[in-house]
Amino acid sequence: MEEAIKQIGERLKGLRDVLDIPAEEIANLCGITLEQYEKMENGESELSVANLQKIAKEYNVSLDVLLFGEEPHMSTYFLTRKGQGMSIERRKAYKYQSLASGFRGRKADPFIVTVEPKPADAPKERNSHNGQEFNMVLEGSMELTIGQKAVILNEGDSIYFDATQPHGMRALNDEPVKFLAIIF
Repeated sequence: MEEAIKQIGERLKGLRDVLDIPAEEIANLCGITLEQYEKMENGESELSVANLQKIAKEYNVSLDVLLFGEEPHMSTYFLTRKGQGMSIERRKAYKYQSLASGFRGRKADPFIVTVEPKPADAPKERNSHNGQEFNMVLEGSMELTIGQKAVILNEGDSIYFDATQPHGMRALNDEPVKFLAIIF
């Protein structure tokens, strides 16, 4: 996990170097301090997938390049077999498995996300990003907070929402939750 975070940081630094982008500009785009961004670029902290997606869209690079270091090549279709999608653990509690990493020019980013349980008193992490998001619980249960509203989702439940609203999720019942997330 730590190595993946360091590699993402290196790719962000490489993007800035190639495009001559000041670190402050990316920090502002992500709505974080320069110090927070520099920690992420140095691999000391992580950047949310939502913020990586903002960077990818703003600078016209593939999210896959930032996450996995690979440019997608397929344009007719891209097949992902069960358990075979490109995977990244952003932090100890979150694992993302990309389901369309090889498809060039896609309009949405589908992931299987696994969230490990945390203590009930742990701070809730939230993010927001442009566009919309669809989540469908595949295994377990989670609490999804959108703005001030908390919704409990169980296996088979789904929700579609405005992703510009601050949102975050947590696994319930001391069990991991696995869900399909599609970011548009």
